[in-house]
Amino acid sequence: MYPFEYIAPATVEATLDVLARHRDDAKVLAGGQSLVPLLNYRLARPRLVVDVNGLPLDGVGVADGRLRIGALTRHATLEESAELARECPLLREAAGLIGNVRVRTLGTLGGSLAHGDPAAELPAAMVALDARLGVAGPGGRRTIAAGDFFTGYLTTALGPDELLIDVEIPAARDSGWAVEELSRRAGDFAIVLVVALVRLDARGRVDEARIAFGGVGPTPVRADAAEDLLRGAEPTAERLARAADAARDALEPQGDAFVSAAYRRLLAGVLGRRALTRAVARAVERR
Repeated sequence: MYPFEYIAPATVEATLDVLARHRDDAKVLAGGQSLVPLLNYRLARPRLVVDVNGLPLDGVGVADGRLRIGALTRHATLEESAELARECPLLREAAGLIGNVRVRTLGTLGGSLAHGDPAAELPAAMVALDARLGVAGPGGRRTIAAGDFFTGYLTTALGPDELLIDVEIPAARDSGWAVEELSRRAGDFAIVLVVALVRLDARGRVDEARIAFGGVGPTPVRADAAEDLLRGAEPTAERLARAADAARDALEPQGDAFVSAAYRRLLAGVLGRRALTRAVARAVERR
């Protein structure tokens, strides 16, 4: 660790004023589960740390078929929320896979999304859920689609003078869901993760399918080809396998010190089939 200044503004407006004055010299501290390791390894060297934990930006609410989740909502709250269990269990399942109890107790939704790690559960979940992220800045408030928010490895569309305020997602109580991942150890970032959401129509055919992968590129990847194969079709085992293969074939993952690109692509296909199979089974139960 190295010396830096610290401030904890009392309001969102005061926070935005600080960020506007310091811009790239400032880093926002929420749960600290992303920022503190960066500080320890000196991968981030801000002159000012802006603590936002005192801001009123937490909580889960439901209105008009949509969920609004404050950016300071802890992972543990997502995991334990009765509203999410009813309206969007996919997000609850994804939160339960994050790190360990300490990480989930301290870490925040907004912190994870602003950090933008492509192997993290919540960015992929937001892309699959077609979430819209509310951002406040000097020019007022703007909304960014999750698919446009993540722009590169640990890089987002969030400006240095902006603050992530909340996330809005459509309720998915009539859909089946699944989150599948493989990591080297429990609680580690995933080598590959898959988030699947499937809704069936009255005939038992796929009315809507959303599939997103994490760990296979610099940002979460939406599997458009697989979704197109499933939409309007009967979700047989053969069709699900074809969709998973189509998703796998469209990926261009990189190898690293732990696994090869070929292994990561193979794993994406296997986990894709598992996720789709579980999501369909749950969709059948919810009809």
